[in-house]
Amino acid sequence: MKKRINTFLIILATLFGFGQCTTPYKAIQNLKSMDELHYRDASKKVHLPVSGYDIAYSDQGSGKTIIFIHGLGSYLPAWNRNVNELRKSYRCIAIDLPGYGKSSKQPHSGKMSFYAGIVKELIQELQLGKVYLAGHSMGGQISMTTDLLYPEIVEGLILVDPAGFESFTKGQKQWFRDVMTLDGVRLTTTEAIQSNLASNFYDLPKEADFMVTDRMAMRTASDFNAYCYAVVQSVSGMVNEPVLPYLSDIKCPTLIFFGENDNLIPNRYLNPGRTADIAKTGAAKIPGSKLVMVPKAGHFMMFEKPEVFNAEVKKFLN
Repeated sequence: MKKRINTFLIILATLFGFGQCTTPYKAIQNLKSMDELHYRDASKKVHLPVSGYDIAYSDQGSGKTIIFIHGLGSYLPAWNRNVNELRKSYRCIAIDLPGYGKSSKQPHSGKMSFYAGIVKELIQELQLGKVYLAGHSMGGQISMTTDLLYPEIVEGLILVDPAGFESFTKGQKQWFRDVMTLDGVRLTTTEAIQSNLASNFYDLPKEADFMVTDRMAMRTASDFNAYCYAVVQSVSGMVNEPVLPYLSDIKCPTLIFFGENDNLIPNRYLNPGRTADIAKTGAAKIPGSKLVMVPKAGHFMMFEKPEVFNAEVKKFLN
């Protein structure tokens, strides 16, 4: 088992370009449950009676409604630097997906269609009508899947370094399934947690420190194993339900952001190449979409360059 875990970490380092992390190590207060995570913005929960999940979310502002969907392994505070500004003009609802953050963690398939169903049920339960979906990374693929399956509830898409623009062969997909194991996620070392976060940025901001300390603290939580399982299932879900062949079927207004220095897209291990090429190819398939390439920004573009993201979103919505 130890050999397999070490191999997993080595592959992650190759995949995500782990380097020197500047995030300082801080005293960690262990959690009994992930419900004890500290969120800057007040959160509440809504029960979805059809699926049976309790979804944690923050709800701020008024006006046009934007639902913010986080990426793989993340949670709703990933949008802190965007909601803080955009709530002045719009209703901003950031969610924890099932298995993540403070949402309930019953086992699920991790399929993009499953998450899209959760988004639809949430919209119906909160009586939101048509909304804009803002999705980061995996959240971008979920957003596109939601529009493809339920276009009647989507006013527009805001995609940030979205998964789904890159194609993988049958063998590459199986490689992902083999590499992403429960123990591999569960036993990720402190150093790897720090380096993994750093690889998401061009220049890691100090404001992102909480993402490291939270990830360390949750290792003692009673629902941590369930979170790890959700991460593993989500990776399979992304490769099992690609959206690339269906991008031309997206008809709603779409705004797309990519950090020019994204280290995760394309996958540096499987598909070496330029982020701009993947971004332009994917955007060209979505009729009428607008692509914004952001210099000196990595995979967490909206957090690293919030002023660019927030300004472009305002223009898009207005």
